[in-house]
Formats: sequence, C-alpha cells, structure tokens
Amino acid sequence: MPPIIIDTFDQRSPEWMAARAGNPGASSVSKIITSTGQISKQRDEYLYQLAGEAITGKCEEGFQSQAMLQGSEREEAARALFEMIYGVEVKQAALVYKDEFKLFHCSPDGLVGENAVLELKNPLLKTHVRYLLDGKLPSDYFGQCQMSLYTTERELCYFMSCYEGMPPLIIEVRRDEVFIGKLAKALSDFAADLILTVRRLEALR
Repeated sequence: MPPIIIDTFDQRSPEWMAARAGNPGASSVSKIITSTGQISKQRDEYLYQLAGEAITGKCEEGFQSQAMLQGSEREEAARALFEMIYGVEVKQAALVYKDEFKLFHCSPDGLVGENAVLELKNPLLKTHVRYLLDGKLPSDYFGQCQMSLYTTERELCYFMSCYEGMPPLIIEVRRDEVFIGKLAKALSDFAADLILTVRRLEALR
C-alpha cells in the first residue's frame, strides 16, 4: 500500500490540527524511540496525551516560544532558498500517512521529486552556529528524518538549517534500515497500545 499524501489543506490550519489529534507524528517520534533505538522514557506520557486527544478531538499543542513562531514564519524563505540552490520545485503537503490505516504520520516541510523529503529548521542564532560548526545532522532530528523516510517510503531526506545573514546548513540523510526496523516495531507496538488505551477511556464514558 503506497503512502497517502494529504495536500487539500495547509499545515497549522484547523484541519491539520484536527487530523493530528491522537495520531503519533514524526516530530514527536523521540517520545517513542530514541536516536539510539531505545524505547523513550517519555513513551507513556505521550501515549496518554494522544489517547486524550483521540477522545476530545483536540490536539494539545506544547508551548511555542517567540523564537519558534518566528522560525515558522521564516520557513517559506528557507524553502525558496532550497529550491534556488538545487534548482527544484518543492511540493508542500499537510500530512503523509504510511498507509490507509493512518496509524501515524509525518508533516514534512516539502516533498522533493519522487524520492526525497525536506525538513527545515530555523533555530536560534547560537544553535545555527553550532550546527554549522558541527557540520552534521543534529542527533535530536535523526529519528524525525528516519520516520519521515519510513512513512513516505522515500530514500533521501534533506535536513536544512537556516538563519538570516548566515550560510545555510544542508545535510543529506539516507535511510538507516537498521534503525527503521526498530522504528517500525516501536510504532506498531505504540499504535496497538494507543488503540487499547482509547478503548479503555471510551468505556469510562
């Protein structure tokens, strides 16, 4: 079964928020499995959060700092810069589900051609400088990139960090099949536990 791409509404729209409620996403995958392939200590809390969202139909957003909000606003410029550097057109999508069961999703910042995804970050200046000097994918985003590749069934993820007045950092991230194997099991187990937890809550109504 091929992935299901949802592009009939925009990210951060009410429809997008509703679709994400109670559904595990790539941006929070570190709450399920760590970058080293271990089960996260945050797993249970994340499970309870999503179970509650599934019952209420409301997505509980975490705190967004001013820097995070500004980063979201700069996303369009970063996407345009990527298109110029690579000479490609980046397609936007609100959500991508692995298959028709829609047990989990990713919300990539772009789909590049038929075989790649784009993940954009607009961090604080000091963070971007650290990324540039390290010159590699920050470990905090390893799981997110791999889950995006697993969900979309694509081979390459472009991780791009930008800050105005500074050179961008672009890292090409390939599929890590060993990690993806662990990820697939962790997601399957999590989805099963989430379904059971939601049923328990529904029985209390």
